[in-house]
Parts: sequence; C-alpha cells; structure tokens
Amino acid sequence: MISSLDDLTWPVRTERLTIRPAIAADAPSAWAYRRLDDVARWMTTQHAVEEGFTAAFVEPARLARTLMIERDGQIIGDLMLAPEDAWAQAEVAADAKSIQAELGWSMDPAHQGHGYATEAVTALIRICFEGLGLRRVVALCFAENAPSWRLMERVGMRRENHSVRDSLHRTGGWMDGYGYALLAEEWRAR
Repeated sequence: MISSLDDLTWPVRTERLTIRPAIAADAPSAWAYRRLDDVARWMTTQHAVEEGFTAAFVEPARLARTLMIERDGQIIGDLMLAPEDAWAQAEVAADAKSIQAELGWSMDPAHQGHGYATEAVTALIRICFEGLGLRRVVALCFAENAPSWRLMERVGMRRENHSVRDSLHRTGGWMDGYGYALLAEEWRAR
C-alpha cells in the first residue's frame, strides 16, 4: 500500500485526460471556472475576488489534496482527494487511520456534457483503491445538485444516506443532502 499521493507516479493519464497534483500556478485557471455561478453555488466556499480564492487555493493543506484535470494541456476541472480516518473504537483506532477518503470535483461548464467528469472521477477512484490501497471512498452533495449525485451513480457509488434539511446553503435555506460511498471490494467486483 502506498501511503501518500506524493508516492504515486504522476501524471495519471486516461483515454482523453491528464490528472496531476495541483500547483500554485494553477490558481488562475481554477478561478476562471470556480467563480462562475453554476459552479460556485455548490462549492463549500465562494470567494468574491480572485485574490481571496488564490490565497485559499495555495494553502499547503489544500494543494496537498487537489488534483487538476487537463484536456489537451488545458485545465478543465479539479478533483479533491482528502484521506481521512474511519470511525473506530479506541482499541483499533490505529488500524482505521487514513484508510478512506472523501472525494470532490468541479468542472468548467464549457467542458461539461462530454463524459470528462465521469472519466476523471473513475480515474480518481482507481487512484484511491489501486494506487493508495484505500478501503472506502465517500462523496457528499446537496440533494439539489443533481449533476453531482448522478456522477456518483455513474461511477458506481451507492447512495448511503439522504439527510433531510441538514445542510445550510449560503442562500439561507436548509437543504437535503446525499452521501454516497464505494468500497474497494465493490470496485474490484465491477
């Protein structure tokens, strides 16, 4: 098992895409699509100005969990791979350290509808299970974010929960949320 993204061989190539760790110089390209209303409305943090976005983007902890998606050398989206500990009882907690990951993504709307997100997230899951040796991946979204939960289903994740009005959106409304997951053995059985 590989313990860190730094231990993997980069870039990872798919049929049409290149996936690689983010660098500080990627901030302007990511800002170009993350500032758009269709993308920003679902992001955890919405920045009003590029400087604020860049400051957050280049934080070492964020860069360490961000991967960029390129098509023909152009950045078209990004992925989040955030390893985390699984819940465990105290006596076995050491065995649950960094054994799963939360996944996330955002795509430039100009490149949506061509299967790039499905291709990129499938590669991300492969990285998690085959490269990092994780046992489980999870992803969360607002229930109203249909493109995100449909993507989760396309890549083989299963909906594990539907929480009712548990997520406060920046617009001031409480929204339902969905949680999806996939186990390594489910991935291998595909």
